[in-house]
Amino acid sequence: MKRTISAMVGKGSVNHNSRKFKAENVDGDRTHLNVDYCNEPIRQVYHKLFDDALKRYNDRQTRTDRRIDDYYEKIRTGKQEKPFHELILQIGNREDTGAETEIGARAKAALDEYYRGFQARNPNLYVFSAHLHMDEATPHIHIDFVPFITGSKRGLDTRVSLKQALAAQGFRGGTRGATEWAQWVQSEKEQLALVMERHGFEWEQKGTHEQHLSVIDYKKQERAKELAAVEQALTEKQEAFHTIEARIENLEDADHAYSEMARKLDTDPEFQIPEPQGLMSAKTYKTRFVEPLVNRLKAVIKGLLVKYFRAVDEKHAVRQRIGSLRRENEDLTYWNDRIKNDNKLLRKQNEDYKLLRKVFGSKQIDALVVQAREAQRTGRQPRNRDRDYER
Repeated sequence: MKRTISAMVGKGSVNHNSRKFKAENVDGDRTHLNVDYCNEPIRQVYHKLFDDALKRYNDRQTRTDRRIDDYYEKIRTGKQEKPFHELILQIGNREDTGAETEIGARAKAALDEYYRGFQARNPNLYVFSAHLHMDEATPHIHIDFVPFITGSKRGLDTRVSLKQALAAQGFRGGTRGATEWAQWVQSEKEQLALVMERHGFEWEQKGTHEQHLSVIDYKKQERAKELAAVEQALTEKQEAFHTIEARIENLEDADHAYSEMARKLDTDPEFQIPEPQGLMSAKTYKTRFVEPLVNRLKAVIKGLLVKYFRAVDEKHAVRQRIGSLRRENEDLTYWNDRIKNDNKLLRKQNEDYKLLRKVFGSKQIDALVVQAREAQRTGRQPRNRDRDYER
C-alpha cells in the first residue's frame, strides 16, 4: 500500500512532546500507547557536550570580557545558532493512516524501527528528547537534537553548529533549493521509506513518478554539482575570513598590552624618579637614578616600536587579503547566480518535456529520443513522423 511521508520542522515544545501538558488535539485515553525514548534536560545536555571545551576556551582567554560563563545561555540568547532543532516525521495522513486503525499500528512499528537507527546514522546530532505519538490523529515521531562539531578552529573546539554538523555527515551544498538541512531531511525520508517497505508500505512521492533520467535531468544534476562546488568554495572563503578575524583579535590583544604598559609607566615604582636624598650631588643622582631609568625606558620604547611596526605590517597584510577575498567572493557570487539561472531554465525545459510525455505518451517520446540520438550519431536527419501523432 502506498503512503506519503511528511517531514516537518517542529517548534521544539519538549513539555508537549513528553505530555507534561496536553493540547486539545490529544486523546488522553490513548496516551499510554505513546513511546518515550528519551527526555534529558537541555542544560544537562549542554554540560555533557560542551563543559570540557568551554574550560579549554576560557583558559586561553587573556581578557575577561571574552570569557563565556554559560554556553547554553550564549547560544539561547544569540542570533547565530538555535539551542536545538526538532524533526517531525509522519507516515500517511488521518484519512488513510489513522492512529486508531490497524494500518496506524503498522505505521507505529515502522516509525519505531526507523528511530532505533537514528542516532547511529547521525553521530553529530545528539538526541535528547524523542517521542512517538499515538494519541493524536496520525502516528508521528518528534526527534529533538543538539547539532555539534568537534575540532573547530574558532570559538570552542566542540561547539553548536547545524550547518557544520550536517556537513560532517556528508551533506554539503547550501543552495537555495538543496540546503544541508533539505538534503539531510530527504536522506532521512529515504531511510524511513526503506523501513516502511519491511512493514508493507510503499513510499508515495508526490510529483516524482518519472522513472528514467532524461537528458534535461542529467543537465540539472551537472548544474547541481557545479553549484555545490561554488558553494564549497564560498565556504572555504568564509573560513579564510574567520582566520583573518582571529588575527585581528590578536592585534586587539596587542593594543590591550600597550595600554597596560602605559599604565605601568604612570604608576609602577620601577619607572618613577625618587626624590633626591639630602646632600646628594646632581652627578650621583643622575648616575644612580636618572640614567638607569632612561635605559629602562629606552628598552621599553624599543620593544613597543618593534611590536607597533609589526602590527602595522600585519594590519596592512590583512587589509590586502580581505580585498583579495572580497573580489574572489564577488566572482563566485556571479557564477553562483549564473548557475541558478541555468537551473531555472532547465526546470522549465523539464516541465515542457514532461508535458510532451503526458500528451504524446512515454513510448512515442522515447522512440523519438532514440531516433534523434541515432541520427546525431550517424549525421542523418531524423525521419519526419508527424503522422504517428495524429489524434
